[in-house]
Amino acid sequence: MIEKKFKTLDEQINIFRSKNMIINNEEYAKKILLRENYFFLNGYRHVFLDKDKRYKNGTTIEELYSLFLFDRTFRNICFKNLMIIENNLKSISSYQLSKKYGYKETEYLKAKNFTRQPAKQKQVNDLLKKMKRQIRINSGQHSATQHYSDNYGYIPLWVLVKVLSFGIVSEMYSVLKEEDQVAISNVYEVDKEDFITYLPILANYRNLCAHEDILYEKRTQKVIDDTIYHQLLNIKKEDGEYIYGKNDVFALFIIMKQLLDKDKFDSLVIEMDNAIQTLAYNLKTIDIKDVLHRMGFPKNWKELKNIERSRYSNETEK
Repeated sequence: MIEKKFKTLDEQINIFRSKNMIINNEEYAKKILLRENYFFLNGYRHVFLDKDKRYKNGTTIEELYSLFLFDRTFRNICFKNLMIIENNLKSISSYQLSKKYGYKETEYLKAKNFTRQPAKQKQVNDLLKKMKRQIRINSGQHSATQHYSDNYGYIPLWVLVKVLSFGIVSEMYSVLKEEDQVAISNVYEVDKEDFITYLPILANYRNLCAHEDILYEKRTQKVIDDTIYHQLLNIKKEDGEYIYGKNDVFALFIIMKQLLDKDKFDSLVIEMDNAIQTLAYNLKTIDIKDVLHRMGFPKNWKELKNIERSRYSNETEK
């Protein structure tokens, strides 16, 4: 196994130069590397490399850094909107389940309130253990849960969801009774099966954003079904499959289009367009189209904002 040894800022700069990167201002380059970390910055190199895995002629560290900063802006835009979706989901889910099964954990945390499918009983039991564990952990640590625990002796679901992760809430939805799944997905005017697919994708991207991982070219294992948006945007197909908007970050945008209020999504598109225009201005050796391709964004991606949602629109393609 090759040992990765510590490299000084000067050595890091020499590595970049040995790979055909232009560094005109060494002090500026050192400042970037010290603050942002060579390893993280280097993660954005792929779109700038030629067939020999060297930087294309003319590539500067400023250009690489501009993509790094674009992705940071992209993460921030997505993260705040994913937080809105997460909060909405927790509110809607807790309302539906509390209304039907009660507001005390001794009432709503019963296995009989969830799917009775034999294949999912272990998952149901594991989920209930996770939720009860969060009650034990947070009853004396989180202000809201502690308030209810101390003053009322129970923690309502609408309070508990505050300390549940997006992943746990996503898992909870997947093991609800079908009628409860439908009641929740109907609020969004999204088919239940699509909603089941969407939630773990959203949870995955939410965690990725929170940990500042590379976002713009991230692909997910889960693939969303074809939608009316793929069709109306005339996204190209290869071998019968749409080339964009399936398991890339444009698929995330398609999901957010369906789950966010119109004004929120419109604002998201405006912010995203501004970020893309800024990056396009700073790119010299590659074109913005190269970045959009890696993101899975079609040329007319902004038109997604103008497509009106229709109830269970996915059914037009199924």
